[in-house]
Amino acid sequence: MNFAVFRHVVRQSRLRLVVVIAALTAWGSLMPVIYSAFGVQMQAIVQQFPAMEQFMHFGGGDMFTLPGSIAVGFIHPIAIALLAVFAILFPLSGVAGERQRGTLEIVLARPVSRTTYYVTLVVAATLFIALAMAATLLGTVASATAVNVVDKLDLGNVPVLWLNGVALYFAIATIAFAASVSFDRVAPAAGIVGAVVLVSYFLQIIGSLWPDADWLQPYSLFHYLNASATLQSGLQVFDVALLLVVGVVAIVYALAVFPRRDLAAPS
Repeated sequence: MNFAVFRHVVRQSRLRLVVVIAALTAWGSLMPVIYSAFGVQMQAIVQQFPAMEQFMHFGGGDMFTLPGSIAVGFIHPIAIALLAVFAILFPLSGVAGERQRGTLEIVLARPVSRTTYYVTLVVAATLFIALAMAATLLGTVASATAVNVVDKLDLGNVPVLWLNGVALYFAIATIAFAASVSFDRVAPAAGIVGAVVLVSYFLQIIGSLWPDADWLQPYSLFHYLNASATLQSGLQVFDVALLLVVGVVAIVYALAVFPRRDLAAPS
């Protein structure tokens, strides 16, 4: 890891980080408010119409319990889009984007190896993801306290959920880095990462809403961030371990490919 490059990356990303943290704090605070205002009423309505119950479980979450409401917030496209700033956009711009702009050679002309540069970017991305995930959960806990529903939350499991969330977006970020180091342009790398994330999201959502398709969920990365189960039961060891394995495999691939690639002159 190169600390000079790391400091430069942090300086470049500080405004983006502040904006994302503020947005995720606000988003995280919204779920307890919605649960406090509508959770009991929604449960009463569904009890009158049992056929609707399946459609109220969005991506493994629900609005009938506080953990379920938080799980809905984690799987919602808004949260994913905000975290994608550092899990997808940052990796794509860090290597493929630099190649496309013709500036990667300038960075590597310094005494910085490709491996060191790559590791520095991965560490920075993981730090940004960890801070963003912490902001989400801090907003959630603060909001739950403000609306007097924090007693429905096992606070001891909140750090475990943070770990699980970081593991998920770490896995996505390493896949994005693996694609980024494989191409000299952002578009093809973005296409691969976008396809992985969108297909993964589709499998999780369709499997949660359609009982006959629930067998699709284990093929989704998002399936292994079970916020409701984590908040109620604690660490889901297999889920976190699998996400970390995906991340490690992607890192091994990138470390094997990036140092050996010919960097053609930008066109």
